[in-house]
Amino acid sequence: MTSKRIFVTGASGCIGHYLTETLIQETDHELYLLVRNPAKLKFDWRSPRVHLLQGDMRRIERFAQLLGTIDVAVLVATAWGGVDAYDINILKTLKLMELLDPQKCEQVIYFSTASILDRHNELLEPARHQGTDYIFSKYQCYKRLSRLPIASRVTTLFPTLVFGGDRTKPYSHLSSGLPEVLKWANLIRFFEADGSFHFIHAKDIATVVKHLIDNPPEPARPFVLGNQAITVNEAISQICAAVGQSISFRIPLYPWLADIFISLFRIQMSSWDRFCLNYRHFTYKDPVTPATFGLTTYSSNLPDLLRITLASQPPPPEEAGDLLSGGAEEQGSGGASE
Repeated sequence: MTSKRIFVTGASGCIGHYLTETLIQETDHELYLLVRNPAKLKFDWRSPRVHLLQGDMRRIERFAQLLGTIDVAVLVATAWGGVDAYDINILKTLKLMELLDPQKCEQVIYFSTASILDRHNELLEPARHQGTDYIFSKYQCYKRLSRLPIASRVTTLFPTLVFGGDRTKPYSHLSSGLPEVLKWANLIRFFEADGSFHFIHAKDIATVVKHLIDNPPEPARPFVLGNQAITVNEAISQICAAVGQSISFRIPLYPWLADIFISLFRIQMSSWDRFCLNYRHFTYKDPVTPATFGLTTYSSNLPDLLRITLASQPPPPEEAGDLLSGGAEEQGSGGASE
């Protein structure tokens, strides 16, 4: 297979680590990694095929000449809030795509988030009005992709809940929060809730991206990344089984009861948190995993994922993951994953 020149942003994050390591170990492609802090790279990137570009998305114009020679751009980097969310997630991301040569670049693989989609894979209007800075910026960027000269070659990926991380890779936001969730298993086993969601391991995301690089879809189209949906009650049962907690009875956690808990404990909720609590079913049409393309899926069910995550001994979480929040949950440090 012909070697390609691949430009990657976000290599220092959880997904970025799995993706870059996969491309280094399993392909002959020439990689150009844009990173702010090389010290955050935990994989061995020292190879004649790997070129480290120290910089960030804020000054993407510095790499205009190089970008004009790129065959595939994989855009994982994101900012999680504040002014950076608008500047990096919209303006600089679109600018990077404008600097690519439509006659040379055969594909752009752009990471968005499933949080901006409804159950029919159409844009979710509340994401624009009530979404966090991150979600709002992803919504706006996706809306503007069609105006780009290279629009017909943009493959947009919409990750659902992302797990991943081990001793050699950063933990995703959800994986780092899993120990905190497990600590509450003896309490949550007594409740049932109406809700459902998809999840996927970052290693499986890397496998899908590698496949798309080697097999560009014609025409380019979006993909939701996730295993088949699981209900919240199924997830609670499987979590309790993983930690040896039995379930004898369950109390339905109706929306009005949740409102009582929120009021009683004076829980502060953003408008997006409130929307998620009421929306509940973050499910999508035709989610894909490696198995969709005839490849081996690393983690296809929650028991496997729990086993893999617990075996990796994640560190104590700084923040607990939220199983009902929807969308991509990879959390960067310092406000951006670049």
